[in-house]
Amino acid sequence: MSPGVGKTYAMLEAARRELAATRDLVIGYLETHGRKETDALADGIPTVPRKTVDHRGLALTEMDLDAVLARRPQLALVDELAHTNAPGSRHPKRWQDVQELLDAGIDVFTTSNVQHIESRADTVRQITGAEVRETVPDSVLDDAVLELVDLPPAELVQRLQEGKVYLPDRAAAAAQNFFREENLTALREIALRLVADHVGADTGDFYREQARTGPWKTSHRLLVAVGPGPSSEPLIRWTRRMADGLQCRWLAVHVEGPQSMTSSAQAQLEKNLATARELGAQVMTTTDDDLVRGLLRVARELNVTQIIVGKPGNSRWLDWFGGGDHLLRRLTRESGDIDLHVVRADKACSGEPSRGWRPMLESHFRQYLFAMGTVAATAVLNLAIMALVGPRVPGLVFLLAVMLLALKVGRGPVLVAGALSALVWNFFFLPPRFTLSITTLEDGVLFGTYFVVALILGQLVARIRAQEQAERRREERASALYELTRDLSEAGSRDEVVWHLIAQITRVFAAPVAVCLVAGDQLAPHPDSNLTLTEKELSVADWVFRQRKAAGRFTDNLPGAEALHLPLTTERKIFGVLAIGAKEKNLTTAQRDLLETFARQAALVLDRVELRNAAEQARLLAESERLSQTLLNSISHELRTPLAASSSAASALAEAECAPPEQRRALLAEIQEANARLNRIVGNLLDVARLESGKIQPRLDWYDARDLVQTTIRELQRELATHPVEVNTPADPMLVRLDVSLAQHALANLLLNAVMHTPPGTPIEVGAQLSHSHLLLRVGDRGPGIPPGAMPRIFDKFFRADGAATGGSGLGLTIAKGFVEAHGGTISVVNRPGRGALFTLQFPQLEKPPKTTEPD
Repeated sequence: MSPGVGKTYAMLEAARRELAATRDLVIGYLETHGRKETDALADGIPTVPRKTVDHRGLALTEMDLDAVLARRPQLALVDELAHTNAPGSRHPKRWQDVQELLDAGIDVFTTSNVQHIESRADTVRQITGAEVRETVPDSVLDDAVLELVDLPPAELVQRLQEGKVYLPDRAAAAAQNFFREENLTALREIALRLVADHVGADTGDFYREQARTGPWKTSHRLLVAVGPGPSSEPLIRWTRRMADGLQCRWLAVHVEGPQSMTSSAQAQLEKNLATARELGAQVMTTTDDDLVRGLLRVARELNVTQIIVGKPGNSRWLDWFGGGDHLLRRLTRESGDIDLHVVRADKACSGEPSRGWRPMLESHFRQYLFAMGTVAATAVLNLAIMALVGPRVPGLVFLLAVMLLALKVGRGPVLVAGALSALVWNFFFLPPRFTLSITTLEDGVLFGTYFVVALILGQLVARIRAQEQAERRREERASALYELTRDLSEAGSRDEVVWHLIAQITRVFAAPVAVCLVAGDQLAPHPDSNLTLTEKELSVADWVFRQRKAAGRFTDNLPGAEALHLPLTTERKIFGVLAIGAKEKNLTTAQRDLLETFARQAALVLDRVELRNAAEQARLLAESERLSQTLLNSISHELRTPLAASSSAASALAEAECAPPEQRRALLAEIQEANARLNRIVGNLLDVARLESGKIQPRLDWYDARDLVQTTIRELQRELATHPVEVNTPADPMLVRLDVSLAQHALANLLLNAVMHTPPGTPIEVGAQLSHSHLLLRVGDRGPGIPPGAMPRIFDKFFRADGAATGGSGLGLTIAKGFVEAHGGTISVVNRPGRGALFTLQFPQLEKPPKTTEPD
């Protein structure tokens, strides 16, 4: 409940019990305030030495977070949870150090007074009058087990008087202020309620685990309206306390209207939303030109049961201009079944600007001067034309000037211009001139009507202009997100993702960007980055990568960094860090949300690219394993057959010493045929290896295509013995430029393929002709043809169509295709109706053959 009750002593006693249970623990930070009994209790407990931080010539000591993380105990003792770390530390607050220890899997014993709990700080200040500057977000305690260190207020006052809390000079002042017994009693009640609320939450979780008879329904959901004023902060704390009491979720919602905010109002809004986020709220920002409509829309979409708003402090006359009471009446009338809580704003924070009126008066001073100058110029113009048009037409000219002003300046200058133009028109133009008096009812009605119309038209045009500007801002954000999403959807590699991300952020935020990805074993900036990262910034990026949390500028983690570092992370893994060298003094909520959305989108696409690459690698591995198995099966069969034939013939030849010469020649021929088949198998394997290595370079020379065909048929005479061959070549020489060895090999493979897959006795047709600067070699058969489903894969390695004849390695057509393509040619196949398959080899002939000389 307060200092002096014995928190640190109780923590050390608990640590002694853990130490006795052989648990590995260390003291990360302990503040005994020189109390001997506390020092004695800490004696003997392992302690990590503090680190020294130099600040403006002063040596400050803090917990050495890195040393504790390196030590990796099971339990760490960290005193004074709400403590503010010395400037230059990794985190501004000690509770953030504790969170990093928890994230590393280290349990923590820590201490705090109830006045340092964020949601209770306002109540404590109202009771004691003491300003609480160091606070801990309630969300830090959500998963904690709380132990109340209690002491009756009278005993605590007695300890204070005995000098066990403060030194005598401080004790007397404390007894007159903070340590008054009525204050301590109230603080004790707050502490008891806080612990009771957490016990109630734990009990509720237990019963929800035990009850399985039906679904649980959320009974309450709170929504607090957050504005750009200081009174929103205590309102947020009030809502957190209410949510603790009801054990329910709560939201902090800001409705962004068409009016632009000043830099101070924007900074206050960012602070309010950060406070809500730290206290555990779900923070949302929506856009609507009507505050009430925006709040109720979000409330109904998210099933909110209770809305919390601040009690308005505007003067009653401001309600005519849409002040707080008017908005409150609308909320009451339109909220329907949603309950409404109106909470009194703290007097110390009553300076919140009105949403409707005061922003009008915050326009830049130059706009007011411009508005008054425009009215003066219009008056001079009207004086020049008054003799021609009379005193009433100038009123319309003034009205036109006010409307045009509304397109250029803010609502405040428009309001001033409307009132000033009415007075100028009355003084200089309406009779009696040079007075503000109106003598006729007609002029009075005219003046009054002009005054009202000028104000309404000016404000209406200004409002439309503000809405248009707000729509333009929303459109810019939506367009930026759309363009990034579109570009990333087309990215096929990690480098393309990074390039698109850097390009979009540079264009939208006009800031240098760096993307750090894992290269080898360390994090390194991508070459496309346009932000140079120093060693310090790289260390921040490394911390972000390890912790998966934002850090650097505009954050509470390592805020001394020059850049804002955001993790590129998904639920599956983290891919890198996005660093933005923002030039602005602060980022708006919309800008921060857009950056985080950019980072999330990029991380999702990086995840998709990695998964796609992994799937492709898995597919290639599976295909490689399949091909290896196919090769093994095919080669083992192809090798076994000729080896068995050769071995059998050799054995028979050895046994038939007295056999007739014809039988011996037959056995020798069988051995030669088996050896030739083995030679073709080995040659095919070597040719495939040459094709895949890309080392085949055709040696082009002039050759007669007729000789190419005849030579190939002659060398395959034994294999073609069961099929008549029909040759169709011209009678005249056909000089062509090609690698005769490769071309002959390709043609031979086609002939062998025809022999293998057609019945014996069916003819094979071979033809050659020149057509349109191409040599066409054709091989046709009279077999069953190629199944339609096998056509797309007929030239793949090891491919064999269903029902194909046994034998063969499945490499012949692949090799033929490779040799033809090495010449820059093509190979194709078609099924001829009723006549089998027809293969065509096309060899390009880019040069004309040399002229031959006739003999004398």
